[in-house]
Amino acid sequence: MRWRPSHQGRWTSAVEPSVRNRLDLYPVALTIGIVGLPNVGKSTMFNALTRAEVLAANYPFATIDPNVGVVPLPDPRLNRLAEIFGSEKILPATVSFVDIAGIVKGASEGEGLGNKFLANIREADAICQVTRAFSDPDVTRVEGSKDPAGDMDTISTELILADLQTLENARPRIEKEVKRKTVEPDVLAAMDQAKELLEGGTTLFQGAEKAGIDVDQLKELQLMTAKPFIYVFNTDEDGLADEAMQAKMRELVAPAEAIFLDAKFEAELIELDPEEAAEMLESTGQDEPGLDKLARVGFDTLGLQTYLTAGPKEARAWTIRKGWTAPEAAGVIHTDFQKGFIKAEIVSFEDLDELGSMAEAKAAGKVRMEGKDYVMADGDVVEFRFNV
Repeated sequence: MRWRPSHQGRWTSAVEPSVRNRLDLYPVALTIGIVGLPNVGKSTMFNALTRAEVLAANYPFATIDPNVGVVPLPDPRLNRLAEIFGSEKILPATVSFVDIAGIVKGASEGEGLGNKFLANIREADAICQVTRAFSDPDVTRVEGSKDPAGDMDTISTELILADLQTLENARPRIEKEVKRKTVEPDVLAAMDQAKELLEGGTTLFQGAEKAGIDVDQLKELQLMTAKPFIYVFNTDEDGLADEAMQAKMRELVAPAEAIFLDAKFEAELIELDPEEAAEMLESTGQDEPGLDKLARVGFDTLGLQTYLTAGPKEARAWTIRKGWTAPEAAGVIHTDFQKGFIKAEIVSFEDLDELGSMAEAKAAGKVRMEGKDYVMADGDVVEFRFNV
């Protein structure tokens, strides 16, 4: 059985309608929670990311409710696939951003409004910490904010304190479950190790591996400092050209990746057509928008990649984890695809791009049939065959 994109956005196959109607989509999106002190440009960056009109006011807690925006992951390969297959629509992979109110010192203890918003990012896949690295006397700093390093320490401390509170609150329940033998004793041991690390001022993302802590044991607790961190430094034109400052900031967040962008510049950039935007980027010595890099780094940080499907109705990117097999990748479209997987017809995007059509790719021997053990590569163009 083979499948192809349909006009309704479902995946259809050469089977009776009763089966076809069950092939609903299960979209996969990466969710990144945006945190930072007030007045660092979080909402301005979020506006640029989502083109949303979120209040970007110059005072703490301008963002009262969490703002959620789903943005496409830039992927020029889809445009080329749509050209080759004559696709009517392009459906890129998505990244979901959650922008919460600025966190202030003492937020984990209920100071200000910050505490109530920490819960909004517990279910995020990664945390994007936005730090102010620009000089503008007209934009006030919150009390105690002096430099990027201090601001980052404030945020890390609040997240650490929130995690310590979570561990303390969860312990009685976990102890009971260990006694009932519904939870392994290893979970308690991991909690104790995590508590010790956090009390030393180190996040789980930074220090768990070195300390020998199995964070998978703690997954149910949704500890915020166990999530991968992406560090964004919101700077200005001078900052984008200041290599010494950037090197210092990179050293500060290593081994995580540091992204330097000018949120105001990015907001202007999205209003331009592609040619003007490219010229504007070049004039500042950048080869891609900072927001595109943020989405890309988010994918890479979480070990994600995409495979591609295409037909007359749509060209689409599907999000999977690196190392997934063909049946697992098929399951992203629908669980029936994974259960009934037979084979996957695959051609690399590079080969298809060069040869210009599936017919030419087949003639050149570039299209291959892969079985259940095949590990997907980024940019594989796929057609699955399965039994329902």
